[in-house]
Amino acid sequence: MGLTAGPVPPRVDAPAKAGLLALVEHAVGRGWSTAGACRLLGLDPDRAADWRQRAGLGRLGDALPGGGAVHGLLAGERAAIVELFEAWAGIDRSHRKLAARGSRLDLVHVSASTVRRVLTAEGLVLQGPVPREPAIRAPWPDWIEWKPGRVWCYDFTHFTRANRVAVAVLDVVSRRWLSTLVSAEETSSQIEAAFLAALDEEQLAERIDTRLLAALRAGTATAAELDGPDADGVPVLIAMSDNGPQMRSHTTREFMAACAIMQRFGRPGTPTDQAWIESLFGHVKADWPHLEKIRDPGGLAAELDRVRSEYNTVRLHAGIGYVTPDDEHHGRGDAIRQARRDGLTAARQARIAYRRTTTRNPS
Repeated sequence: MGLTAGPVPPRVDAPAKAGLLALVEHAVGRGWSTAGACRLLGLDPDRAADWRQRAGLGRLGDALPGGGAVHGLLAGERAAIVELFEAWAGIDRSHRKLAARGSRLDLVHVSASTVRRVLTAEGLVLQGPVPREPAIRAPWPDWIEWKPGRVWCYDFTHFTRANRVAVAVLDVVSRRWLSTLVSAEETSSQIEAAFLAALDEEQLAERIDTRLLAALRAGTATAAELDGPDADGVPVLIAMSDNGPQMRSHTTREFMAACAIMQRFGRPGTPTDQAWIESLFGHVKADWPHLEKIRDPGGLAAELDRVRSEYNTVRLHAGIGYVTPDDEHHGRGDAIRQARRDGLTAARQARIAYRRTTTRNPS
């Protein structure tokens, strides 16, 4: 070690120390001085004397580095953390809250990570919040037909630059954007106006029972009028929405009843139950980002009408097989999709026939 590589390194293991001490003792036995032998080996004499003393005590190997931090936890603080857990774990279900609780009660002042580390060392586990029972999605009614004009979905979206909200009505099956209304408020009045426009667009406005609507709003409608032998027992369509107060309002319910529209609400906290209308807003704002920069409410309403026309007649929709919503809504979607499949098949056959009958020029 020290014979060829210079001085002995600052740290060496116990066998190396024992070997060096043995060499020193051997050299001293042959007439060398201790200092001369250490100098030849590249070993400090004081260091050799310290090693010799530790060897006599059986502690020639170096002790493990570290030790206790001067700011480390005291035994009483560890006990206080465990006591805090036993008293408050049922209420404060996180290590951060327990650390704050300990300071609040002046019981123990430690960081959240310290609480977590002590609880882990003690094998104590904080129970998280009790999971909610999953809400069951309501089944579709037996009378519903999965075709355009049977299932609609509606919701509001915000345009903050113009300080306006827009309500949109969408046909779920064909993805056709039926109507939209820009307003400063989001109430049942906007829903009613948007649905009247959509019903008129779909030539269903004659289904609105104005007499029944007036009776409902006056509170004079009878059970026979709503569900009696003279009432139409099958709704025209289903209108899906979230659980917003304007959707759940009594006025909206009256209007939907007079229009023979059945309301269907998504599960609370589950926006995927009305994913179609959420997707509409997401794609409209992504494909036409200038809409969110418009500040003039009138300009926003006019531009939304233009975008709605383009969305329905030009933009190909992936969810319905890359046809336009107008194609799907008016029954052209199946023919267009089949024509594409036929075109792909014909093109493949044409490529095969070409290569079977055409000889490449070897040059």
